[in-house]
Amino acid sequence: MPDFSSLATLRAAALAPPPGDEAAAAAVAARQAQLTKPPGSLGRLEELAAWLARWQSRAMPRLERVQVLVFAGNHGVAARGVSPYPAAVTAQMVANFAAGGAAINQLAALAGAALRVVPLALERPTADITAAAAMAEAEFLDAVATGAASLDPAADLLCLGEMGIANTTAGAALAAALFGGRGADWAGRGTGVDAEGLSRKQAAVDAALAQHPEARRDPLEAARRLGGRELAAILGATLAARHHRIPVLLDGFTGTAAAAPLALLAPGGLDHARIGHVSAEAGHRRLLAALEQQALLDLGMRLGEASGAALAVPLLRAALACHAGMATFAEAGVADRA
Repeated sequence: MPDFSSLATLRAAALAPPPGDEAAAAAVAARQAQLTKPPGSLGRLEELAAWLARWQSRAMPRLERVQVLVFAGNHGVAARGVSPYPAAVTAQMVANFAAGGAAINQLAALAGAALRVVPLALERPTADITAAAAMAEAEFLDAVATGAASLDPAADLLCLGEMGIANTTAGAALAAALFGGRGADWAGRGTGVDAEGLSRKQAAVDAALAQHPEARRDPLEAARRLGGRELAAILGATLAARHHRIPVLLDGFTGTAAAAPLALLAPGGLDHARIGHVSAEAGHRRLLAALEQQALLDLGMRLGEASGAALAVPLLRAALACHAGMATFAEAGVADRA
C-alpha cells in the first residue's frame, strides 16, 4: 500500500503508477481473434475485456468481487447559493443510502456489487474556496488516506462515486485549475439551479481560481485548495487501486474531476480507469476530451452517487461473458476466413 502520510509521499506514489500487464492483454486479443465472429465485430466489448485483463493481470479476467464506494462530504462554498438544496441534504442522503432507498442501492444490487458509503466529517464543511483553501494539508491527506483505506484490496473492480451538496462547484473549480478556463466553461446546473444560481456558481468558480493561483501550477494543490473531502477520497482510492492492480470505473463530472490530477501527474496515470457514463452536467464532455477518455454510456444522467459507474458494470460483465463463453472457430467447427 503506498504511503499517503505526506504530500511528498503522495506525490511520489502518483508519479510512479505501476504499468499494466501487457502479456495478459495480448492473451485476450489472441483469444478474441479465434472466437466465432468477424475480427473486431464486438467493438468496445473486446477492448474492455483486454483492459480488465491488463489491470487484473489475468488472461481470463473476472468480476466476482465488485466494490462500489460512495464518499460523502460537505462544502463551505454551499453558503454562496450555488445549489438549490441545503447542505443538510448530504447527511440525509447518507441516511437514505443506509436505508437502501437511493438509486445507487438498486444499481449496485443489479450489478452484483458490494456497496459501501463513507461519510467524511459532514459536521465540518470544508472552507469556502472563494476565500480560503478547502482543506489544510493534514485534512486533505486524511481524506486521501481514508479513500485508499476504504478499498477492498481483493476487489476485481472498483466503482467510485460521491455525494455532497455544492460539489459540482468544487469539481468545476478543480477542472478549470487543471485544464484552463473560467467558471462559465465548466460550471453547469448541477442539482438544478436556476439562471441566477448558475451565475452565482460560475462567479464562485472564478473567485476561487483568483484566490488560489497556486492551484493552476500543481495538481495536488488544486485538489487540496479547490476540491473537497469526498473528492480527495476518490483521488486516494483511485491511486490505491492502481497500486493494487484493480481497474476502476469513475462516475460523472465530479468524480472524474476528483481523479483527474492523477492524469496530469504522470503519463498514463488514469489508464486503469474508465468513465462509466458521460454526465449531463455541462463540463463533463469537456473534461472527457481533456483526458482523452470516452465514456461507456450516455444516458443523460447527472445524479452522482456512483450511479453511472454501477450501471456500466453489466456492460463489463457482457464483455467477459462473450470473451469467456464464446467458442473458437476450431471448437465450433466453423470455417475461419480464408
